[in-house]
Amino acid sequence: MSRLMVYDDHLPGHPVFDSTSPEDIAVELQKIQVKFRRWAGVAGLAADAPTEEILNAYRPYLDALMGETGAGSADVVKLNPGHPQATALRKKFLAEHTHTEPEIRFFVSGSGHFVLHDNGRVYDVLCEKNDLIFVPAGIKHWFDAGPQPCFVALRVFTDSTGWVAHFTGDDISSRFPVA
Repeated sequence: MSRLMVYDDHLPGHPVFDSTSPEDIAVELQKIQVKFRRWAGVAGLAADAPTEEILNAYRPYLDALMGETGAGSADVVKLNPGHPQATALRKKFLAEHTHTEPEIRFFVSGSGHFVLHDNGRVYDVLCEKNDLIFVPAGIKHWFDAGPQPCFVALRVFTDSTGWVAHFTGDDISSRFPVA
């Protein structure tokens, strides 16, 4: 079940907001210009389906989303505990960073935490299957799918060369463990 917990950035462990309602999550995140919504899943699509099959199954959703956001391409990222770089990839995105373009993700299967840091608050968004999150460029955040990551997600890009992590050097992610 999707969940949003919000904290003052100096008080980990003491949420000021906690909800599993997709509607409440969307309203709360909109306060920092982050969009959250749920898409209907594609029936009969296996989590281990080939990349092209996943992209084709979600093409109507992607076309509408890319038209709405001005994005130009989409791909699929799959991470599971057996991936040879699972530990390194997890570690890389545990550090707070920003991007010069929006980060748009749709969870086909599995889950992960997008943790956003804005205006003195930390927003821990547990995204699960059928969740779409749109994080605007410049929002400080990190991502954690846990020590045994297992998810398949669509990534949507406006410019794939712009999807580079710019690390802030702040160790805040170590004070807000989520997985």
